[in-house]
Amino acid sequence: MDPVVEQIRREFAAQADPELRERSQRFFKEEVRCYGMKTATVTAIAKRYWKEVKGRDKEEIFRLCEDLYGSGMMEEAFVVSTWAPQLADRYEPGDIAVFRHWIDTYISSWAACDGFCNHTVGDFIVRYPEQIAELQRWAQSPNRWMRRAAAVSLIVPAKRGMFLAEALLIADLLLADADDMVQKGYGWLLKEASRKHRDEVFAYVMQKKRDMPRTALRYAIELMSKEMRAEAMKKDW
Repeated sequence: MDPVVEQIRREFAAQADPELRERSQRFFKEEVRCYGMKTATVTAIAKRYWKEVKGRDKEEIFRLCEDLYGSGMMEEAFVVSTWAPQLADRYEPGDIAVFRHWIDTYISSWAACDGFCNHTVGDFIVRYPEQIAELQRWAQSPNRWMRRAAAVSLIVPAKRGMFLAEALLIADLLLADADDMVQKGYGWLLKEASRKHRDEVFAYVMQKKRDMPRTALRYAIELMSKEMRAEAMKKDW
C-alpha cells in the first residue's frame, strides 16, 4: 500500500464517529460503508494530501485512486472525487476507459456517483465533447450507477447552457427507467438544463410527460414558473 493511502486511512480511522456513521445511513436506501465523517472534514484532508501527490505521474495518481476506491469506504471515494478533477489539464481521450471502469466497478451510492461524475467526467466531456457518445452507451448499461452517471456527468455543463441536445437524448434513453436513482438523475439534468433553456426543456417535458415517471418530472420542472409546473403536472390522459 502506498504510504499516502495508508496515512489517509489512518487519519480517517482516527476521526471516525460511530454516531455520525449510523446517521449517514438514513440518506441511502442501499447499505453504505463509511467511517462517519463530515464531508467538509474529508475534503480538507483530501486537499492536504493532494499537495503530496500532485507532482506524481497521472497514471500513478490513478492507481492511488483505484486503491482508495477498492476499500469500499465512502470517504475514500470522496478523496478520488476531490483529486481526479485536479488532473483535468492532464486528461487524454483514453482516460474515459478508466472512468468507465471505476464507475462500473466501484461506485455503489448516489453520493459517490454524483461526487465523481459531476466534475471529473463533466470536465472530461467539456474538454473532449466528441466523447459524449460514451455517455449514451452508459445510459443503456445494466448497472444503475452507470445509467445515473450518464445523466449526472452533464449536470455542470448543462447548468452553463451546454449540450442541450445531448442532454435531451440522454433523457430519452433513460425516460422509462424504473430505477428511482436513475429517474432522479436525469430529472436533475433536465432541471439544470432549464436554467438556460427553459422553454426547450418545458416543450420536451410536455411532449414526454405521458411516459416520464412522476419522480423525474417533478425534478425536471422544479425551477420553472408556478404556471408551467401546474401545466406539466396536469393529467391529460
